[in-house]
Amino acid sequence: MGKYYLSKNYKELNSAGNKAKTDIEKILSEHGYCNAGLPQTTYQNNIVGFFLTLISVLRILLTISVNDIVILQYPLKKYYSFACRLVHLKKGKVITLVHDLGSFRRKKLTIEKEIKRLSSTDSLIVHNQYMKKWLLQQGHTKPIVCLEIFDYLSPAVANDPIKIENSPYKVIYAGALSYRKNRFLYLLDDVIHGWQFNLYGNGFEEERIHNKSSFNYKGFIPSDQLIEHVDGDFGLVWDGDSISTCSGNFGEYLKLNNPHKTSLYIRSHLPIIIWKEAALATFIADNKIGICINSLDEIEQVLHSITAKEYQEMKYNIGQVSQKLSSGYYTVKAVKEAKMILMLG
Repeated sequence: MGKYYLSKNYKELNSAGNKAKTDIEKILSEHGYCNAGLPQTTYQNNIVGFFLTLISVLRILLTISVNDIVILQYPLKKYYSFACRLVHLKKGKVITLVHDLGSFRRKKLTIEKEIKRLSSTDSLIVHNQYMKKWLLQQGHTKPIVCLEIFDYLSPAVANDPIKIENSPYKVIYAGALSYRKNRFLYLLDDVIHGWQFNLYGNGFEEERIHNKSSFNYKGFIPSDQLIEHVDGDFGLVWDGDSISTCSGNFGEYLKLNNPHKTSLYIRSHLPIIIWKEAALATFIADNKIGICINSLDEIEQVLHSITAKEYQEMKYNIGQVSQKLSSGYYTVKAVKEAKMILMLG
C-alpha cells in the first residue's frame, strides 16, 4: 500500500491557510508519504498556477496503484472532485483533510453542493467534534476523524520572558485587523482597563479608534519572528462584530473551525483567551492552556483573578502542547486513525 499526498501551486506561503497546508505536506513527507503530483511551486501568475496544479492532479494517473492512499487537502478549488475520481480510477483510496468549509463562512457554494463534493472521499479528517457533528447533520455519510488542532512547524523558539510581578497582563491579537474583518477590535475602547492590548498584523485602521492609548499597534511581523519576540502574556481568539459574543459569519464559524492563529499563539507559549462557545474552547479547557470567556468585557476581572501559580501552570501546559504542534503530532495521529478506518473497512 503506497502512501501519497498531493502538492500544488501556492501563490504565497505566508497566509495562515497556505501555511497550514504546506506544514501538512512537510509532516506527511517526513512520515513516509510521497508527493503524487508535481513539486510544490509558488508562482503568482493565475494562469501558470492553474496549469501547474492541473498537471499535478493529472500526475496521479502515473504515480499511484491499486489500494494506494492519497491524502488531499480541501478545498482544492476546481480540482477536488476530479482528483478523487482519478484516485478511484486507479482503485486507490482518498483521505481528505478539511481546512475550510466554503458553504459555511464565505457562502461560495451551497451546503448541498459541499456535502456532495465531500462525498467523493473515502474518509474525512475535520477540525474537531463540532465540525464533525455539523457535517453529519447535513448528511455526510463517510467516516470522519477529528484533527483536534492544527500543527505548526517552525524552527523558531519561544522566548518565554518572565512576567514582572504586579505588572499588567499583555493580551495580543494577531491577524487581519481591518474594520471589515474584525469589527470587534474597534469597540474595545471602554473595555481595556487593567491590561494592555498589543496588535500584530495588517490593515489596522487607527483613525476609527477613539482611545488610541488603549492599543499598541506593533505592525506585521513574520510568524517565526512573532514566536521569538512576541510581547505578550495571552493570545486572544475572537472574531466578528461584537465584544459581547462572536457574531456574524466569521464569529459563527468559530463554533466549527480551528483558527490557525491559535496554533501560532501556542507555539509562542502564550496561554489562550477564547470565546466559550468556540469549538476550540474544549481543547483549551481540557489541556488547561488558557481561559474561556463569554464576553470581552470579562477580561479585566478574569486576569485579575489569575494567581501567579495558575499562570505558570498554564505556561507549563502550553509548552507541552507546543512541542506536539512542532512535531506534527496531531496530523500524524489523525491520519493514522483515518488509515485504520479504511483498512478495517
